[in-house]
Amino acid sequence: MNDIIVLNIKFKFGHIEDVIHPVILKDEDEMILIDCGYIGFMPLIEDAIKSEGLDCNLLTKILITHHDHDHMGALDDFKLKYPNIKVVASELEAPFISGEKKSLRLEQAEALQNTLNEEQKQFGEAFCEILRKVKPAKVDMIVHDGEILNWCGGCEVIYTPGHTPGHISLYLKNKKTMITGDAAALENNQLVIANPQFTLDIDSANKSILKLLSYDADTVICYHGGMSSRQ
Repeated sequence: MNDIIVLNIKFKFGHIEDVIHPVILKDEDEMILIDCGYIGFMPLIEDAIKSEGLDCNLLTKILITHHDHDHMGALDDFKLKYPNIKVVASELEAPFISGEKKSLRLEQAEALQNTLNEEQKQFGEAFCEILRKVKPAKVDMIVHDGEILNWCGGCEVIYTPGHTPGHISLYLKNKKTMITGDAAALENNQLVIANPQFTLDIDSANKSILKLLSYDADTVICYHGGMSSRQ
């Protein structure tokens, strides 16, 4: 049985309510988590997985679409609790996930500090501190653009740069399903650039959305926005 399970992780930051959508891919041999939330989110994701009738101890891999803190913040916690999990990422993102290179998002946030007023700088510095607290994790498996993985009957790795240089998305041909990560967000049932103010290369991001739309996908799953049927 090949299953795609979209998790709905609801949370609050202050008075702001939000939701993210990590995805579980499950077949006879694998149970793979696609992205794993902010720092401290492991219990929320564990509860969501359990509510689907699944055992977190059966997780085999975590694929990180890119190194932003809302996608890999809980990765170190998962690796500590479930040491057999293998971390999967693209070649360009791996050094940032493993801590060999400084987070591009942190570099961006630190550079923006010089453009902010004193009140804004307090919020900016708090954001920088959050990014600095993200713990790295060793990447066990590198995947490449166009590579076909045997997950859930066939899973194509799609290079979708823009939000970050090494961002990847996943296409499950047999399911006609696209998992976008942050290559696109879902707003009013339309694919749009996710957080354009944080996107490192807008031109590449626009090209990546067009690339995603060229695939035969009836279902699109966005980390921000959730699932859309395009039938």
